[in-house]
Amino acid sequence: MRTIPATLLLEDRAEQAMNAVVGLADPDLGHIPFFSADLLAEPATLVHGDWDYGSSHGRLTDACVLARHMTGKSWWSETEERYKATLLDLLAEDGLTYRRSHPLGHWAPHANLIDQRATLLALTTWYLDSGDETVRRAADRQVAALKRIAVKERDVWYYPASEYTRDGGWPSAHAAQLHLAPDPASFCGRLIMPLLRHHRATGSADALELCGWFTRLITEKSGVFLPDGSFNAALAYRSGHFHTRLGTLDGLAKYAVFTGDHALTAFVKRSFDWALTQGTGFGWTPGDLADQRYEHETCSLVDLIGIGTTLARAGYTAYWSVVERFLRNHLAASQLSDVDWVRSAPDRSRDIPGWRTHHRVGERVRGAFAGYGAPNDYVSDVVLGRGHTSDVQACCVGSGVRGLFTGWNAAVAGDEELLRVNLLLNRGSRLVDVLSHLPYEGRVDLDLRADCRELRLRVPDWAGYAHLTVVRQPVSGPLVTTSGRDTGAWAPDGYLRLDRPRAGERITVTFPLAESTTDETAAGRTFRTRWRGDDVVGIQPEGRSRPMYSSRQLEPKAPERTHTLAVPAEEWSW
Repeated sequence: MRTIPATLLLEDRAEQAMNAVVGLADPDLGHIPFFSADLLAEPATLVHGDWDYGSSHGRLTDACVLARHMTGKSWWSETEERYKATLLDLLAEDGLTYRRSHPLGHWAPHANLIDQRATLLALTTWYLDSGDETVRRAADRQVAALKRIAVKERDVWYYPASEYTRDGGWPSAHAAQLHLAPDPASFCGRLIMPLLRHHRATGSADALELCGWFTRLITEKSGVFLPDGSFNAALAYRSGHFHTRLGTLDGLAKYAVFTGDHALTAFVKRSFDWALTQGTGFGWTPGDLADQRYEHETCSLVDLIGIGTTLARAGYTAYWSVVERFLRNHLAASQLSDVDWVRSAPDRSRDIPGWRTHHRVGERVRGAFAGYGAPNDYVSDVVLGRGHTSDVQACCVGSGVRGLFTGWNAAVAGDEELLRVNLLLNRGSRLVDVLSHLPYEGRVDLDLRADCRELRLRVPDWAGYAHLTVVRQPVSGPLVTTSGRDTGAWAPDGYLRLDRPRAGERITVTFPLAESTTDETAAGRTFRTRWRGDDVVGIQPEGRSRPMYSSRQLEPKAPERTHTLAVPAEEWSW
């Protein structure tokens, strides 16, 4: 144990989220997770739905593995094993994952294309973690099935519907023949990221081939993204639904980097830049460009973090500041840490076992990320659009953990030759521990674990350079103090350059914290936002049900806590 600043710690947030990952499991239904929660109801409600199966199991299994990798902990292992067992059991002999019927449900068993994405992502993460060949073979069969059922024309492959059935296949061959395929981003584009990840993990040729065909479909044939990068708002394209568009861009960004396709990277960047204009600087995004534009899905924010990280790694380093703002603000703020305002039932007398529960709802979803949130409130309860719908969704719980992992994974990168600190967040690693005092102080401590040839630290643009100070404290010998004004202090990529840091050395970088106020527009409303560095310290007007950005005054020094930073045995390249 050691003393570290008590500031944002992504691994800590991942462990908190596992309370909700475990709490969603329903013992009355074989630990199938509840999908959604209404926290304004009296009493609050958890209820099942048709997304309980491949989609939820995939997201939550993925979260279990990623959180274990981040934290080194596994107290949720029993639930993780149940989710994994059901994830495999939902896969049919044809390789696809199928939803189960429910006596109170409105759906019939079918293979939903959105479920395939989450399942393949989870299987690949599971395989990377365990090396289990049974899991790899299951993923390979699923990829082969996705290739087999695709409608294949000379210059495009696609799926003509969202549901594939065991007996009837696609609901209408006529629809395929007439090119009446529904939203390609939802059913094809979002598959690119897990397909590419599976190829990178296993060498699957089928997965890579599908990536190529779906990329062509999206960029050249579909019209999902308009020439200026904006989202097609037509009803047939789900009114420009943000999560499916951003999830598609996430896959395209990673595929562009993997293949070295600079034109595709430019395509992604154009749409990403447009998407950023539709939300706020702290990370809220609209659900779509129509009735859902008043409500934000955490899934969309996680997609933005994924795209921004990929583009930043590809050389657009200015996006690191975007990623850091989103992590520090809306992803962290969208996590439910306090549930005193949730009115849960004291017993199960009003439950419908295996379908709905009112008992301990608040306690069970503590740690969950917002399903549909407002810019300054965990709950979206407005008179416009769809009004109040769902406050927690299992998909957003799993995605929230993936967003934390993406930031944590990208915070420190490189090796002994060139080590980069991209995000000014607490993070332990094999080569360096990063201790961030932000937003209390403009101070970052770098504790070296190994000798390096060069270390580069990203310094926020608002910090400038004139007042930046570097104090190097070697294991032995005097302190060495330098300034941001000194010749050779900066690398060509704009990072602060620190030559030949040694194991046991502490490097302390300090700079003034800029304070500013911006007017952020979200769904036609203006929110007066106060910033301290990259952190929001207040928004007016404040939220009503569960405010996320209440005004706060910060002490001049960061508080401290006793904690051992997790250091993974292996850094995953994501």
